[in-house]
Amino acid sequence: MKTILLIEDDVDMRENTSEILELANFRVLKAENGRRGVDLARKEVPDLVLCDIMMPDLDGYGVLHLLGRDPSTAEIPFIFLSAKAERGDIRKGMELGADDYLTKPFDEGELLSAVEGRLKRSHLFRKGFDHSVEGLDRFMDQARGLEALKDISRDRKLRQVPRKEIIFYEGDELRSIFFIQQGKVRTYRMNKEGKELVTGLYGPGEFIGYMSVLEGGRAAETAEALEETEVASIPREDLLALLYRDRDVSIRFIKLLSHDVKEKEARLLEMAYASVRQRVAQALLRLHERFSSAGDPGLGVRISREELATIVGTATESLIRTLTDLKQDGLIDVQGREILLRDTKRLEKLAQA
Repeated sequence: MKTILLIEDDVDMRENTSEILELANFRVLKAENGRRGVDLARKEVPDLVLCDIMMPDLDGYGVLHLLGRDPSTAEIPFIFLSAKAERGDIRKGMELGADDYLTKPFDEGELLSAVEGRLKRSHLFRKGFDHSVEGLDRFMDQARGLEALKDISRDRKLRQVPRKEIIFYEGDELRSIFFIQQGKVRTYRMNKEGKELVTGLYGPGEFIGYMSVLEGGRAAETAEALEETEVASIPREDLLALLYRDRDVSIRFIKLLSHDVKEKEARLLEMAYASVRQRVAQALLRLHERFSSAGDPGLGVRISREELATIVGTATESLIRTLTDLKQDGLIDVQGREILLRDTKRLEKLAQA
């Protein structure tokens, strides 16, 4: 049973709305003012908030602001209720992050349609999307929500990228972000001496290029296919429209950005303090986790020595010597370009040493 928090200072409106929701099999929490509503939201973390705008002490805009600043309540769908129907009030509510707006008096059908629609969309975003172009299309269509955005990304461009081909170069102006349908991609930056520093590894179901698009459109790194790869191109305007108009999409990309920053910080720490042997173990485990089939420990890492050396941040000769040492210690086995992880527990211990 879904829980809805109703914040409404008018007693009759509060009781009538609550009755409609309860008859539709929702659990309803009731608050008579904004401050009580914020306390209940933080304590109960409801599935959705219905909130009046014009209330004494703390109005609906203040409630939305406080809930949006709290990580535990920031993702809760929020619908404003108000007797005001002026365009300025609607625009202000949406700019603050509200998901919908119901003008009083509303009928039972309008209320339930708004509530059920928001709950359905919230469920889709919390669950995520299938790692396929079809799943991406469903994600974008659900995210769009507004009729005016329906045609923005209908032309989903697919691109076949051969192994070792560049998807975009550092410094390029990016007009799209890319969704990896299949294959593997690495991103890297080049220093003044021409040495590569790998900044990320990506596989099916992941986005690349979005940080650069959000920061102004110039690619901060180069993206190269590690094997035959297929990417879907998503127009920059499509992404920005979604971010500006849909809070769920904004939250998802904030999480992606946060994950990217944490991963890059971890890589910098590895490069600064870990030995070559440790970095090789860390790279092999990371590659195996990202690109091997779940639950199949026999699968190895298929990558050239040169590419692995750039990920580790060492010379190819040093990498080959380290791989030979790990093989002699029984941690890995080497079959052509494929490196099999024979003892992941000992590799993990080495990586964390």
